[in-house]
Amino acid sequence: MFDWEDLRFFSSFAAAGSLAAASRSLSVDHVTVARRISSLEKSLNLKLVDRRQRSYSLTESGRRVAEMAARITESAFAIERLAEVEQDAVEGEVIVTAPPAFVGTLIAPYVGKLNQSFPKLRLRLLATKEVKSLSRREADIAITLTRPHEQTSVIKRLGQLRFALCASASYLASTDDHVFIAYDESVEDTPQHSWLRKHVNGRPSVFFSNDLRIHAIAAAGGAGVALLPDYLANEYGLIPVSPGGTALTQDIWLSVHEDVRHTRRIGAVLDFLTACIEPAYRL
Repeated sequence: MFDWEDLRFFSSFAAAGSLAAASRSLSVDHVTVARRISSLEKSLNLKLVDRRQRSYSLTESGRRVAEMAARITESAFAIERLAEVEQDAVEGEVIVTAPPAFVGTLIAPYVGKLNQSFPKLRLRLLATKEVKSLSRREADIAITLTRPHEQTSVIKRLGQLRFALCASASYLASTDDHVFIAYDESVEDTPQHSWLRKHVNGRPSVFFSNDLRIHAIAAAGGAGVALLPDYLANEYGLIPVSPGGTALTQDIWLSVHEDVRHTRRIGAVLDFLTACIEPAYRL
């Protein structure tokens, strides 16, 4: 009989697509993931991956085992969710993922109040632009700026972010020949990147980053004009380039797995997140 932990590591590798991504999701080094895959192959007497110099790829047997492992994993998570529904206390860990600037500005400042109300609740805030799976328990609750597509998720639109072109007052007073703070190619598929590229009209971009908070810090330091949500512009004392002009809006989505949304610990965190975000961005 094979080791179930070996199967769990292999399943994570198959879902993540690489040793590096699997090691990050499992919080281990890639050597451990590779060793677990080799152990499973030995137990099953099957070659599950083709080993190349810089990557692993699934064999046909590996793909079939991965499909079965995914079903086993989903059943295991379903058992966990069933057990959680039966728990009545507001305690244990809740994992929330959200864009980095959201975590720092709109959620983290108020975590102390949540702890005072529910001292046995452990909140893990993961600042990430990646979409995490609720079905696979990579997160319990997700806040995203794109509409979630997992079929087992219950989703709610919390409101809309309002973006505007902003800069420091001193920068705007010093020049009419504005330069721009832009997004790098890693986020070129975002609405704000597309909007900015369309509207700069050939004017130069002098600084690039994939992080909105870095944009805000650079703008506050006089680097140029940035396209920012109002909460970051306010936090860093930036003012709109053109008064009264919201350049872009993005929906804010909250999602939770349908099996756990009625548990008390999840409900407490959902209420907390809604209170943090909804009042300022209600539609």
